[in-house]
Amino acid sequence: MLKTLFFGGTLVAATGAFAATTVSPIGEAINLNKYRQDVKTLASDDFEGRAPLTPGEQKTVDYLVSQFKSIGLEPAFGNSYIQKVPLAKISADQNMTLTIGDVSFENGTEFVARTERIADQITLDSDVVFAGYGINAPEYQWNDYENIDVKGKTVVVLVNDPGFASKRNDFFNGNAMTYYGRWTYKYEEAARQGAKAVFIVHETMPAGYGWGVVQAGGTTTKYSLVDKNANQSKVGVMGWIHLRAAEKLFAANGLNYREMKTKASAPGFEAVPLNGKAKLTLRSHFEMAESQNVAGIIPGTTANDEWVALHAHWDGLGKGRENGRKVILNGAVDNATGVAGVLSLARVMKNMHSKHPNKRTLMFGAFTAEETGLIGAEHFALNPPVPASDIVAFLNIDGMNVNPATDYILQYGNNLSELENYVAKVAKSQGRFVKPDPRPQNGLFFRSDHFAAARQGIPAYLFMSLGDTDPSFIAQRYHKAGDDYFPDWDLGGVEQDLDLIGQIMSQLANNGDWPAWTGESDFKAAREASRQ
Repeated sequence: MLKTLFFGGTLVAATGAFAATTVSPIGEAINLNKYRQDVKTLASDDFEGRAPLTPGEQKTVDYLVSQFKSIGLEPAFGNSYIQKVPLAKISADQNMTLTIGDVSFENGTEFVARTERIADQITLDSDVVFAGYGINAPEYQWNDYENIDVKGKTVVVLVNDPGFASKRNDFFNGNAMTYYGRWTYKYEEAARQGAKAVFIVHETMPAGYGWGVVQAGGTTTKYSLVDKNANQSKVGVMGWIHLRAAEKLFAANGLNYREMKTKASAPGFEAVPLNGKAKLTLRSHFEMAESQNVAGIIPGTTANDEWVALHAHWDGLGKGRENGRKVILNGAVDNATGVAGVLSLARVMKNMHSKHPNKRTLMFGAFTAEETGLIGAEHFALNPPVPASDIVAFLNIDGMNVNPATDYILQYGNNLSELENYVAKVAKSQGRFVKPDPRPQNGLFFRSDHFAAARQGIPAYLFMSLGDTDPSFIAQRYHKAGDDYFPDWDLGGVEQDLDLIGQIMSQLANNGDWPAWTGESDFKAAREASRQ
Protein backbone atom coordinates (compact mmCIF):
# COMPACT_ATOMS: atom_id res chain seq x y z
CA MET A 1 0.00 0.00 0.00
CA LEU A 2 1.36 3.42 -0.98
CA LYS A 3 1.74 5.88 1.83
CA THR A 4 0.72 9.55 1.77
CA LEU A 5 2.13 11.98 4.34
CA PHE A 6 0.62 15.26 5.51
CA PHE A 7 2.66 18.40 6.13
CA GLY A 8 1.08 21.77 6.88
CA GLY A 9 -2.29 20.71 5.46
CA THR A 10 -0.82 19.69 2.11
CA LEU A 11 -0.77 16.19 0.75
CA VAL A 12 2.78 15.09 0.01
CA ALA A 13 3.45 11.88 -1.86
CA ALA A 14 5.80 9.15 -0.74
CA THR A 15 6.95 6.27 -2.92
CA GLY A 16 5.08 7.64 -5.92
CA ALA A 17 1.65 8.23 -4.32
CA PHE A 18 -0.56 11.07 -5.57
CA ALA A 19 0.10 14.59 -4.23
CA ALA A 20 -2.73 17.15 -4.34
CA THR A 21 -1.91 20.60 -5.67
CA THR A 22 -4.14 22.43 -3.19
CA VAL A 23 -6.00 21.73 0.02
CA SER A 24 -8.74 24.16 1.02
CA PRO A 25 -9.38 25.43 4.55
CA ILE A 26 -12.12 22.81 4.77
CA GLY A 27 -9.65 20.01 4.11
CA GLU A 28 -7.17 21.48 6.57
CA ALA A 29 -9.84 21.56 9.30
CA ILE A 30 -10.88 17.88 8.99
CA ASN A 31 -9.96 15.99 12.15
CA LEU A 32 -8.97 12.48 11.03
CA ASN A 33 -8.59 11.30 14.63
CA LYS A 34 -12.25 12.04 15.30
CA TYR A 35 -13.12 10.48 11.95
CA ARG A 36 -11.32 7.28 12.97
CA GLN A 37 -13.10 7.21 16.31
CA ASP A 38 -16.52 7.58 14.66
CA VAL A 39 -15.84 4.70 12.26
CA LYS A 40 -14.37 2.54 15.01
CA THR A 41 -17.41 3.12 17.22
CA LEU A 42 -20.09 2.62 14.58
CA ALA A 43 -18.36 -0.50 13.20
CA SER A 44 -17.75 -2.08 16.59
CA ASP A 45 -19.35 -5.37 17.63
CA ASP A 46 -21.25 -3.43 20.28
CA PHE A 47 -23.40 -1.90 17.51
CA GLU A 48 -24.28 -5.40 16.22
CA GLY A 49 -24.01 -4.53 12.52
CA ARG A 50 -26.50 -1.63 12.71
CA ALA A 51 -29.48 -3.52 11.27
CA PRO A 52 -32.84 -1.70 11.31
CA LEU A 53 -35.29 -2.68 14.06
CA THR A 54 -32.58 -4.20 16.28
CA PRO A 55 -30.81 -2.97 19.42
CA GLY A 56 -28.02 -1.94 17.05
CA GLU A 57 -30.33 0.60 15.42
CA GLN A 58 -31.08 2.34 18.69
CA LYS A 59 -27.41 2.45 19.66
CA THR A 60 -26.61 3.98 16.26
CA VAL A 61 -29.40 6.55 16.39
CA ASP A 62 -28.52 7.53 19.97
CA TYR A 63 -24.87 7.98 18.95
CA LEU A 64 -25.77 10.14 15.95
CA VAL A 65 -28.17 12.34 17.90
CA SER A 66 -25.58 12.84 20.64
CA GLN A 67 -22.95 13.81 18.06
CA PHE A 68 -25.29 16.22 16.27
CA LYS A 69 -26.11 17.88 19.58
CA SER A 70 -22.46 18.15 20.59
CA ILE A 71 -21.59 19.65 17.20
CA GLY A 72 -24.33 22.22 17.66
CA LEU A 73 -26.61 21.20 14.80
CA GLU A 74 -30.29 22.07 15.13
CA PRO A 75 -32.98 19.41 14.59
CA ALA A 76 -33.96 18.93 10.95
CA PHE A 77 -37.50 17.66 11.59
CA GLY A 78 -39.16 20.47 13.50
CA ASN A 79 -38.02 20.02 17.08
CA SER A 80 -36.58 16.54 16.50
CA TYR A 81 -33.45 15.05 14.97
CA ILE A 82 -35.48 11.92 14.17
CA GLN A 83 -37.93 11.18 11.38
CA LYS A 84 -39.97 8.05 12.03
CA VAL A 85 -40.02 5.63 9.10
CA PRO A 86 -43.00 3.21 9.14
CA LEU A 87 -42.00 -0.19 7.82
CA ALA A 88 -43.56 -3.52 7.10
CA LYS A 89 -41.23 -6.36 8.05
CA ILE A 90 -42.05 -9.11 5.55
CA SER A 91 -40.97 -12.73 5.78
CA ALA A 92 -41.95 -15.08 2.96
CA ASP A 93 -42.62 -18.73 3.83
CA GLN A 94 -39.86 -20.58 1.99
CA ASN A 95 -41.90 -23.78 1.70
CA MET A 96 -43.05 -23.11 -1.86
CA THR A 97 -42.64 -24.51 -5.36
CA LEU A 98 -43.11 -22.79 -8.70
CA THR A 99 -44.43 -24.64 -11.72
CA ILE A 100 -44.87 -23.26 -15.21
CA GLY A 101 -46.67 -25.73 -17.41
CA ASP A 102 -44.95 -29.08 -16.93
CA VAL A 103 -41.74 -27.56 -15.56
CA SER A 104 -41.13 -27.41 -11.80
CA PHE A 105 -38.60 -25.11 -10.11
CA GLU A 106 -36.96 -25.47 -6.70
CA ASN A 107 -37.06 -22.52 -4.33
CA GLY A 108 -33.72 -20.92 -3.58
CA THR A 109 -31.66 -22.74 -6.18
CA GLU A 110 -33.83 -22.13 -9.25
CA PHE A 111 -36.11 -19.28 -8.24
CA VAL A 112 -36.91 -16.87 -5.42
CA ALA A 113 -40.16 -15.02 -4.79
CA ARG A 114 -41.46 -12.42 -2.37
CA THR A 115 -44.09 -9.70 -2.17
CA GLU A 116 -44.50 -6.18 -0.85
CA ARG A 117 -48.28 -6.41 -0.82
CA ILE A 118 -49.77 -6.69 2.65
CA ALA A 119 -51.45 -10.05 2.07
CA ASP A 120 -51.14 -13.29 4.01
CA GLN A 121 -51.30 -15.35 0.82
CA ILE A 122 -51.01 -14.75 -2.90
CA THR A 123 -51.95 -17.58 -5.24
CA LEU A 124 -50.72 -17.71 -8.80
CA ASP A 125 -52.63 -19.64 -11.46
CA SER A 126 -51.99 -17.49 -14.48
CA ASP A 127 -50.95 -17.42 -18.10
CA VAL A 128 -47.28 -16.69 -18.79
CA VAL A 129 -45.67 -14.22 -21.21
CA PHE A 130 -42.02 -13.64 -22.13
CA ALA A 131 -41.91 -9.84 -22.40
CA GLY A 132 -38.30 -9.31 -23.43
CA TYR A 133 -36.72 -6.73 -21.13
CA GLY A 134 -40.06 -5.63 -19.69
CA ILE A 135 -39.41 -2.04 -20.75
CA ASN A 136 -41.72 0.74 -21.91
CA ALA A 137 -39.43 3.64 -22.87
CA PRO A 138 -41.03 6.14 -25.28
CA GLU A 139 -37.84 8.23 -25.54
CA TYR A 140 -36.08 5.17 -26.99
CA GLN A 141 -39.09 4.17 -29.13
CA TRP A 142 -39.23 0.93 -27.20
CA ASN A 143 -42.22 -0.90 -25.71
CA ASP A 144 -41.99 -4.58 -24.85
CA TYR A 145 -45.65 -4.52 -23.80
CA GLU A 146 -46.96 -3.24 -27.11
CA ASN A 147 -49.73 -5.40 -28.59
CA ILE A 148 -49.86 -7.70 -25.54
CA ASP A 149 -52.24 -7.68 -22.57
CA VAL A 150 -50.56 -8.98 -19.41
CA LYS A 151 -53.29 -8.10 -16.91
CA GLY A 152 -53.42 -10.83 -14.27
CA LYS A 153 -50.61 -12.75 -15.97
CA THR A 154 -47.08 -13.82 -15.01
CA VAL A 155 -44.34 -12.05 -16.93
CA VAL A 156 -40.82 -13.37 -17.52
CA VAL A 157 -38.26 -10.66 -18.37
CA LEU A 158 -34.53 -10.21 -18.91
CA VAL A 159 -32.25 -8.27 -16.56
CA ASN A 160 -30.53 -4.99 -17.60
CA ASP A 161 -31.54 -3.28 -20.87
CA PRO A 162 -31.00 -3.76 -24.64
CA GLY A 163 -28.09 -1.32 -24.66
CA PHE A 164 -25.96 -3.71 -22.59
CA ALA A 165 -26.62 -6.55 -24.99
CA SER A 166 -25.88 -4.46 -28.09
CA LYS A 167 -22.74 -2.65 -26.77
CA ARG A 168 -23.79 0.25 -29.03
CA ASN A 169 -23.31 3.64 -27.38
CA ASP A 170 -26.13 5.09 -29.48
CA PHE A 171 -28.63 2.48 -28.27
CA PHE A 172 -30.20 3.16 -24.87
CA ASN A 173 -27.00 4.09 -23.02
CA GLY A 174 -24.75 1.38 -24.41
CA ASN A 175 -22.89 -0.58 -21.76
CA ALA A 176 -24.01 1.83 -19.04
CA MET A 177 -27.25 0.66 -17.45
CA THR A 178 -30.25 2.96 -17.59
CA TYR A 179 -32.93 2.85 -14.92
CA TYR A 180 -34.93 0.68 -17.32
CA GLY A 181 -32.37 -2.05 -16.61
CA ARG A 182 -32.86 -2.08 -12.83
CA TRP A 183 -34.93 -4.84 -11.27
CA THR A 184 -36.95 -2.25 -9.37
CA TYR A 185 -38.12 -0.76 -12.66
CA LYS A 186 -39.11 -4.19 -14.03
CA TYR A 187 -41.48 -4.71 -11.10
CA GLU A 188 -42.85 -1.17 -11.27
CA GLU A 189 -43.60 -1.33 -15.00
CA ALA A 190 -45.18 -4.78 -14.76
CA ALA A 191 -47.46 -3.45 -12.02
CA ARG A 192 -48.46 -0.53 -14.26
CA GLN A 193 -49.25 -3.07 -16.98
CA GLY A 194 -51.46 -5.04 -14.58
CA ALA A 195 -49.29 -8.16 -14.28
CA LYS A 196 -49.74 -10.30 -11.18
CA ALA A 197 -46.19 -11.68 -11.08
CA VAL A 198 -42.76 -10.98 -12.56
CA PHE A 199 -39.76 -13.30 -12.75
CA ILE A 200 -36.49 -11.73 -13.87
CA VAL A 201 -33.97 -14.05 -15.50
CA HIS A 202 -30.68 -13.75 -13.60
CA GLU A 203 -27.38 -13.53 -15.45
CA THR A 204 -24.29 -12.47 -13.52
CA MET A 205 -22.72 -10.04 -16.00
CA PRO A 206 -25.78 -7.93 -16.86
CA ALA A 207 -27.04 -8.06 -13.26
CA GLY A 208 -23.70 -7.05 -11.79
CA TYR A 209 -23.78 -9.70 -9.05
CA GLY A 210 -24.06 -13.46 -8.71
CA TRP A 211 -27.03 -15.68 -7.93
CA GLY A 212 -25.93 -15.85 -4.31
CA VAL A 213 -26.87 -12.18 -3.86
CA VAL A 214 -30.30 -12.83 -5.37
CA GLN A 215 -30.75 -15.94 -3.25
CA ALA A 216 -29.85 -14.12 -0.04
CA GLY A 217 -32.07 -11.16 -0.82
CA GLY A 218 -35.00 -13.26 -1.96
CA THR A 219 -35.11 -15.75 0.90
CA THR A 220 -34.58 -13.46 3.91
CA THR A 221 -36.76 -10.96 5.74
CA LYS A 222 -37.30 -7.73 3.78
CA TYR A 223 -38.72 -4.32 4.60
CA SER A 224 -41.10 -2.06 2.72
CA LEU A 225 -42.87 1.25 3.07
CA VAL A 226 -46.63 0.80 3.13
CA ASP A 227 -49.11 3.06 1.34
CA LYS A 228 -52.73 3.69 2.30
CA ASN A 229 -53.86 0.82 0.07
CA ALA A 230 -51.58 -1.78 1.70
CA ASN A 231 -49.32 -1.77 -1.40
CA GLN A 232 -52.01 -3.38 -3.55
CA SER A 233 -50.85 -1.32 -6.52
CA LYS A 234 -47.53 -3.18 -6.52
CA VAL A 235 -46.98 -6.37 -8.49
CA GLY A 236 -48.15 -9.35 -6.44
CA VAL A 237 -45.12 -11.62 -6.80
CA MET A 238 -41.62 -10.21 -7.21
CA GLY A 239 -39.36 -13.03 -8.37
CA TRP A 240 -36.14 -14.10 -10.06
CA ILE A 241 -35.31 -17.31 -11.89
CA HIS A 242 -31.84 -18.77 -12.38
CA LEU A 243 -30.38 -18.74 -15.91
CA ARG A 244 -30.35 -22.53 -16.06
CA ALA A 245 -33.99 -22.62 -14.97
CA ALA A 246 -34.88 -20.13 -17.69
CA GLU A 247 -33.11 -22.25 -20.29
CA LYS A 248 -35.13 -25.25 -19.09
CA LEU A 249 -38.37 -23.26 -19.29
CA PHE A 250 -37.71 -22.04 -22.82
CA ALA A 251 -36.66 -25.50 -24.01
CA ALA A 252 -39.94 -26.93 -22.70
CA ASN A 253 -41.66 -24.41 -24.97
CA GLY A 254 -39.61 -25.41 -28.01
CA LEU A 255 -37.56 -22.22 -27.77
CA ASN A 256 -33.84 -21.51 -27.42
CA TYR A 257 -33.19 -19.02 -24.63
CA ARG A 258 -30.12 -17.47 -26.29
CA GLU A 259 -31.97 -17.00 -29.56
CA MET A 260 -34.95 -15.43 -27.80
CA LYS A 261 -32.65 -13.13 -25.86
CA THR A 262 -31.05 -11.96 -29.11
CA LYS A 263 -34.47 -11.27 -30.62
CA ALA A 264 -35.56 -9.41 -27.48
CA SER A 265 -32.50 -7.16 -27.75
CA ALA A 266 -33.44 -5.88 -31.21
CA PRO A 267 -36.05 -3.25 -32.12
CA GLY A 268 -39.40 -4.65 -33.16
CA PHE A 269 -39.48 -7.55 -30.68
CA GLU A 270 -42.96 -8.70 -29.69
CA ALA A 271 -43.82 -10.52 -26.48
CA VAL A 272 -44.21 -14.30 -26.72
CA PRO A 273 -46.82 -16.31 -24.76
CA LEU A 274 -45.46 -19.45 -23.10
CA ASN A 275 -47.30 -22.73 -22.69
CA GLY A 276 -49.08 -23.69 -19.49
CA LYS A 277 -49.89 -21.68 -16.39
CA ALA A 278 -47.65 -20.39 -13.63
CA LYS A 279 -48.69 -21.87 -10.31
CA LEU A 280 -47.34 -20.74 -6.93
CA THR A 281 -48.69 -20.23 -3.43
CA LEU A 282 -46.78 -17.44 -1.66
CA ARG A 283 -47.47 -17.10 2.06
CA SER A 284 -45.97 -14.23 4.03
CA HIS A 285 -45.76 -13.04 7.62
CA PHE A 286 -45.97 -9.32 8.33
CA GLU A 287 -44.98 -7.14 11.24
CA MET A 288 -45.51 -3.39 11.31
CA ALA A 289 -42.67 -1.41 12.86
CA GLU A 290 -40.91 1.96 12.85
CA SER A 291 -37.30 2.72 12.02
CA GLN A 292 -35.57 6.10 12.15
CA ASN A 293 -33.90 8.63 9.87
CA VAL A 294 -31.60 11.10 11.62
CA ALA A 295 -30.68 14.61 10.47
CA GLY A 296 -29.49 17.96 11.80
CA ILE A 297 -29.10 21.35 10.20
CA ILE A 298 -27.03 24.53 10.23
CA PRO A 299 -29.72 27.14 9.43
CA GLY A 300 -28.81 29.66 6.77
CA THR A 301 -29.15 33.42 7.09
CA THR A 302 -30.83 35.10 4.11
CA ALA A 303 -32.06 31.91 2.34
CA ASN A 304 -32.64 29.49 5.19
CA ASP A 305 -35.60 27.89 3.40
CA GLU A 306 -33.23 26.60 0.68
CA TRP A 307 -31.37 23.46 1.77
CA VAL A 308 -28.16 21.77 0.64
CA ALA A 309 -28.13 18.18 1.92
CA LEU A 310 -25.31 15.76 2.70
CA HIS A 311 -26.18 12.19 3.62
CA ALA A 312 -24.90 8.67 4.27
CA HIS A 313 -27.00 5.64 5.18
CA TRP A 314 -26.37 4.46 8.75
CA ASP A 315 -27.74 0.94 8.42
CA GLY A 316 -25.78 -2.26 7.88
CA LEU A 317 -26.73 -5.91 7.52
CA GLY A 318 -26.66 -6.80 11.21
CA LYS A 319 -25.86 -10.40 12.07
CA GLY A 320 -25.47 -13.34 9.71
CA ARG A 321 -23.76 -16.66 9.12
CA GLU A 322 -20.57 -17.44 7.22
CA ASN A 323 -19.14 -20.92 6.85
CA GLY A 324 -21.61 -22.24 9.38
CA ARG A 325 -20.78 -19.76 12.15
CA LYS A 326 -22.59 -16.71 13.44
CA VAL A 327 -20.94 -13.42 12.49
CA ILE A 328 -21.51 -9.70 12.90
CA LEU A 329 -21.50 -7.78 9.64
CA ASN A 330 -20.01 -4.56 10.99
CA GLY A 331 -20.10 -2.62 7.72
CA ALA A 332 -17.07 -0.45 8.41
CA VAL A 333 -16.41 0.79 4.87
CA ASP A 334 -20.06 0.29 3.89
CA ASN A 335 -21.09 2.59 5.42
CA ALA A 336 -19.62 3.65 8.76
CA THR A 337 -17.01 5.52 6.72
CA GLY A 338 -19.74 7.55 5.01
CA VAL A 339 -21.54 8.36 8.26
CA ALA A 340 -18.23 9.41 9.84
CA GLY A 341 -17.66 11.64 6.80
CA VAL A 342 -21.01 13.36 7.38
CA LEU A 343 -20.11 13.94 11.04
CA SER A 344 -16.65 15.25 10.12
CA LEU A 345 -18.00 17.78 7.63
CA ALA A 346 -20.74 18.81 10.05
CA ARG A 347 -18.05 19.71 12.60
CA VAL A 348 -16.01 21.66 10.06
CA MET A 349 -18.94 23.46 8.45
CA LYS A 350 -20.48 24.40 11.82
CA ASN A 351 -17.20 25.96 12.95
CA MET A 352 -16.78 27.85 9.68
CA HIS A 353 -20.41 29.00 9.76
CA SER A 354 -19.85 30.64 13.15
CA LYS A 355 -17.22 32.86 11.51
CA HIS A 356 -18.64 33.23 8.01
CA PRO A 357 -22.38 32.37 8.05
CA ASN A 358 -23.86 30.56 5.05
CA LYS A 359 -26.85 32.01 3.25
CA ARG A 360 -28.53 28.63 2.75
CA THR A 361 -29.26 25.88 5.26
CA LEU A 362 -26.93 22.87 5.36
CA MET A 363 -28.43 19.50 6.26
CA PHE A 364 -26.43 16.53 7.55
CA GLY A 365 -28.34 13.24 7.51
CA ALA A 366 -28.08 9.52 8.05
CA PHE A 367 -31.02 7.37 6.96
CA THR A 368 -32.21 3.85 7.63
CA ALA A 369 -32.79 0.76 5.47
CA GLU A 370 -30.68 1.58 2.43
CA GLU A 371 -29.50 -2.00 2.28
CA THR A 372 -33.07 -3.25 1.94
CA GLY A 373 -34.17 -0.95 -0.87
CA LEU A 374 -33.41 2.74 -0.15
CA ILE A 375 -36.43 2.78 2.15
CA GLY A 376 -35.39 5.49 4.60
CA ALA A 377 -34.31 7.75 1.74
CA GLU A 378 -37.56 7.12 -0.11
CA HIS A 379 -39.57 8.07 2.97
CA PHE A 380 -37.50 11.25 3.36
CA ALA A 381 -37.86 12.14 -0.33
CA LEU A 382 -41.64 11.70 -0.14
CA ASN A 383 -41.90 13.53 3.20
CA PRO A 384 -39.07 16.11 3.26
CA PRO A 385 -38.89 18.69 6.05
CA VAL A 386 -39.00 21.41 3.36
CA PRO A 387 -40.54 21.09 -0.11
CA ALA A 388 -38.43 19.02 -2.50
CA SER A 389 -38.34 22.05 -4.78
CA ASP A 390 -36.41 23.92 -2.06
CA ILE A 391 -33.67 21.28 -1.73
CA VAL A 392 -30.85 22.58 -3.91
CA ALA A 393 -28.87 19.34 -4.04
CA PHE A 394 -28.59 15.97 -2.31
CA LEU A 395 -25.01 14.70 -1.94
CA ASN A 396 -24.65 11.07 -0.87
CA ILE A 397 -21.60 9.24 0.53
CA ASP A 398 -21.79 5.44 0.28
CA GLY A 399 -18.36 4.03 1.18
CA MET A 400 -15.17 6.11 1.30
CA ASN A 401 -11.63 5.52 0.08
CA VAL A 402 -9.79 4.67 3.31
CA ASN A 403 -6.58 4.08 1.33
CA PRO A 404 -4.08 6.71 0.07
CA ALA A 405 -5.16 9.71 -1.96
CA THR A 406 -5.77 9.24 -5.70
CA ASP A 407 -5.39 11.47 -8.74
CA TYR A 408 -9.04 10.98 -9.74
CA ILE A 409 -12.58 10.89 -8.41
CA LEU A 410 -15.20 8.45 -9.68
CA GLN A 411 -18.35 9.63 -11.40
CA TYR A 412 -21.45 7.45 -11.61
CA GLY A 413 -23.55 8.32 -14.62
CA ASN A 414 -22.68 10.92 -17.24
CA ASN A 415 -24.28 14.18 -18.31
CA LEU A 416 -26.98 13.80 -15.70
CA SER A 417 -26.81 17.10 -13.81
CA GLU A 418 -24.79 20.28 -13.42
CA LEU A 419 -23.46 18.92 -10.13
CA GLU A 420 -20.96 17.09 -12.34
CA ASN A 421 -19.49 20.48 -13.26
CA TYR A 422 -18.96 21.32 -9.59
CA VAL A 423 -17.19 18.02 -8.98
CA ALA A 424 -14.95 18.42 -12.04
CA LYS A 425 -13.97 21.99 -11.13
CA VAL A 426 -13.07 21.23 -7.50
CA ALA A 427 -11.29 18.00 -8.45
CA LYS A 428 -9.18 19.94 -10.97
CA SER A 429 -8.18 22.40 -8.25
CA GLN A 430 -6.95 19.38 -6.27
CA GLY A 431 -4.90 18.18 -9.22
CA ARG A 432 -7.37 15.38 -9.94
CA PHE A 433 -9.51 14.33 -12.88
CA VAL A 434 -12.96 12.77 -13.14
CA LYS A 435 -12.83 9.06 -13.89
CA PRO A 436 -15.92 7.42 -15.42
CA ASP A 437 -17.51 4.53 -13.57
CA PRO A 438 -15.40 1.47 -14.50
CA ARG A 439 -18.48 -0.77 -14.17
CA PRO A 440 -21.29 1.23 -15.83
CA GLN A 441 -23.26 -1.95 -16.53
CA ASN A 442 -23.94 -2.27 -12.80
CA GLY A 443 -26.07 0.86 -12.72
CA LEU A 444 -24.71 2.06 -9.37
CA PHE A 445 -26.31 5.49 -9.78
CA PHE A 446 -29.66 3.77 -9.25
CA ARG A 447 -28.60 1.71 -6.23
CA SER A 448 -27.94 4.16 -3.41
CA ASP A 449 -29.99 6.63 -1.38
CA HIS A 450 -29.49 9.70 -3.57
CA PHE A 451 -31.59 7.97 -6.22
CA ALA A 452 -34.71 8.32 -4.06
CA ALA A 453 -34.10 12.08 -3.99
CA ALA A 454 -33.43 12.15 -7.74
CA ARG A 455 -36.78 10.52 -8.44
CA GLN A 456 -38.44 13.51 -6.76
CA GLY A 457 -36.44 15.83 -9.02
CA ILE A 458 -33.74 16.83 -6.53
CA PRO A 459 -30.32 17.03 -8.27
CA ALA A 460 -28.21 14.32 -6.65
CA TYR A 461 -24.65 13.02 -6.73
CA LEU A 462 -23.11 9.77 -5.47
CA PHE A 463 -19.67 9.69 -3.87
CA MET A 464 -18.56 6.07 -3.62
CA SER A 465 -15.18 4.33 -3.65
CA LEU A 466 -16.14 0.77 -2.73
CA GLY A 467 -13.45 -1.57 -3.99
CA ASP A 468 -11.98 0.89 -6.48
CA THR A 469 -8.61 1.35 -4.76
CA ASP A 470 -8.66 -2.15 -3.25
CA PRO A 471 -10.17 -4.67 -5.71
CA SER A 472 -10.03 -7.42 -3.08
CA PHE A 473 -12.60 -5.57 -0.99
CA ILE A 474 -15.61 -6.56 -3.10
CA ALA A 475 -14.57 -10.21 -3.32
CA GLN A 476 -13.42 -10.68 0.26
CA ARG A 477 -15.10 -8.13 2.55
CA TYR A 478 -18.09 -6.40 0.94
CA HIS A 479 -21.25 -7.36 2.84
CA LYS A 480 -19.17 -9.88 4.77
CA ALA A 481 -17.77 -10.16 8.28
CA GLY A 482 -14.41 -8.91 6.97
CA ASP A 483 -15.71 -5.36 6.49
CA ASP A 484 -14.17 -4.18 9.76
CA TYR A 485 -12.31 -1.09 10.89
CA PHE A 486 -8.50 -1.33 10.61
CA PRO A 487 -6.26 1.09 12.51
CA ASP A 488 -3.66 1.12 9.73
CA TRP A 489 -6.01 2.74 7.21
CA ASP A 490 -4.18 5.57 5.47
CA LEU A 491 -7.27 7.84 5.08
CA GLY A 492 -5.62 10.03 2.44
CA GLY A 493 -8.56 9.34 0.17
CA VAL A 494 -11.03 10.26 2.90
CA GLU A 495 -9.39 13.62 3.52
CA GLN A 496 -9.27 14.66 -0.13
CA ASP A 497 -12.85 13.54 -0.84
CA LEU A 498 -14.28 15.28 2.24
CA ASP A 499 -12.38 18.40 1.19
CA LEU A 500 -13.99 18.19 -2.26
CA ILE A 501 -17.51 17.56 -0.91
CA GLY A 502 -17.17 20.33 1.65
CA GLN A 503 -16.09 22.83 -0.99
CA ILE A 504 -19.13 21.99 -3.12
CA MET A 505 -21.44 22.37 -0.12
CA SER A 506 -19.89 25.73 0.74
CA GLN A 507 -20.28 26.99 -2.83
CA LEU A 508 -23.91 25.91 -3.09
CA ALA A 509 -24.65 27.36 0.34
CA ASN A 510 -23.72 30.84 -0.85
CA ASN A 511 -23.75 31.27 -4.63
CA GLY A 512 -27.52 31.16 -5.20
CA ASP A 513 -27.15 28.56 -7.95
CA TRP A 514 -29.78 25.90 -8.64
CA PRO A 515 -27.93 23.03 -10.38
CA ALA A 516 -30.19 21.54 -13.03
CA TRP A 517 -30.61 18.14 -14.61
CA THR A 518 -28.95 18.33 -18.01
CA GLY A 519 -30.24 15.39 -20.05
CA GLU A 520 -33.90 14.74 -20.74
CA SER A 521 -35.14 12.40 -18.01
CA ASP A 522 -37.87 11.74 -15.47
CA PHE A 523 -35.61 13.51 -12.95
CA LYS A 524 -35.64 16.69 -15.01
CA ALA A 525 -39.38 16.51 -15.57
CA ALA A 526 -40.02 16.05 -11.84
CA ARG A 527 -37.80 19.03 -11.00
CA GLU A 528 -39.44 21.31 -13.52
CA ALA A 529 -42.90 20.30 -12.28
CA SER A 530 -41.99 20.90 -8.63
CA ARG A 531 -40.59 24.37 -9.27
CA GLN A 532 -43.46 25.70 -11.37
